[in-house]
Amino acid sequence: MKIAVTGIGVISAIGNGAMENFSSLIAKRTGIGKAIVLDSALTQTHLFGEIALTDAQLRGMLGWQGESVSRTSLLSAVAIGEAIVSAGLSNLSDVGLVSATSVSGMDRSESFLGDFLMNGNMDSVERIITHDGGTTTRQVALHFGIGGPLNTISTACSSGVNAIAMGARMLRQGMIDRVIVGGTDGLCRLTANGFNSLMILDPEWCRPMSADRAGLNLGEGAAYLVLEPMEVAETRGAKILATVSGWANTNDAYHQTASSPDGDGAYRSMKLALEKAELAPSDISYINAHGTGTPNNDQSESIAIDRLFGAAKPPISSTKAYTGHTLAASGAIEAVFCVLALQHQRLLPNLNHSEPMLENDWLPVTEPMEAELLHVLSNSFGFGGNNSSVVISAAS
Repeated sequence: MKIAVTGIGVISAIGNGAMENFSSLIAKRTGIGKAIVLDSALTQTHLFGEIALTDAQLRGMLGWQGESVSRTSLLSAVAIGEAIVSAGLSNLSDVGLVSATSVSGMDRSESFLGDFLMNGNMDSVERIITHDGGTTTRQVALHFGIGGPLNTISTACSSGVNAIAMGARMLRQGMIDRVIVGGTDGLCRLTANGFNSLMILDPEWCRPMSADRAGLNLGEGAAYLVLEPMEVAETRGAKILATVSGWANTNDAYHQTASSPDGDGAYRSMKLALEKAELAPSDISYINAHGTGTPNNDQSESIAIDRLFGAAKPPISSTKAYTGHTLAASGAIEAVFCVLALQHQRLLPNLNHSEPMLENDWLPVTEPMEAELLHVLSNSFGFGGNNSSVVISAAS
């Protein structure tokens, strides 16, 4: 069964909507800078991929009424709304939703805790109902009237790709005929301070796949794709944007946060994704690397790519110097970027590269070049050795 992508939606630091994001990618325009909305002392010393909209502005855009809602849920709703329109869907009563998040309503929990510790204020205890990941999925499903199966994925930074994989499996197993898949995470103090405590935040603009890389920039955002079996999509006359042809998830269980230095989990994730897609490494036209800019991740991923692709590597780049690392949303955002790359037949540039890594016999793409793209591979690797890869192919 071919899995068709019939709709996409994305909001990130480089734009609200797929075309704004693509325009920024091609113009090499980053969204990383000083954060204004995030309430953290780190905003004085570090850069973030923040979306320049307050929660009140997001609520107004969505016409969101009623219950307490997290920034993560609001970003999710913006991206899902675009994906629904892009796919030309109206009745969502039988549509499923698989949504990934690692942060969920932590921002609202932080707000409540601050009030409680400072003032003993319990008046807004309802804020903590948004804390768990499932609340984000439920709230957004209710907002749009999504009536099919709901699932929430939380496997750290691989979550977005795992949501795509789960949705594709649901279609292949005949559980449902249409599913919205993706991920969302808003910035909050917990993640900012947590990543800072791990000493992997770069106070400057991150430099993925560069020898002088020193860490990542955190970002926020959301992206979703509408998936349907090809025959279902064609029967209703949907425009086919791309296909999801392969995916895999592995776990090398090397360390709580670090990737294995030999890249074993990443290698197996990419290899299994290609096998599911029934493709050889030589069939891949472009790799959108996880490429966080941390010394450990980029070294591990580079070793894995070299092991699988050898000397005949396709063009490779990381797009995290545009958006920052958006955690559970990153795999979905980058999957949308891959769909856009296929649609426009353009390679996406890797910003801030200055000198080759010692582990590499290749240089990343640094200009938005035209290219014949048939199959692209996108990687997302998370804490705990959780590695996920997805192959997205051109519509045919």
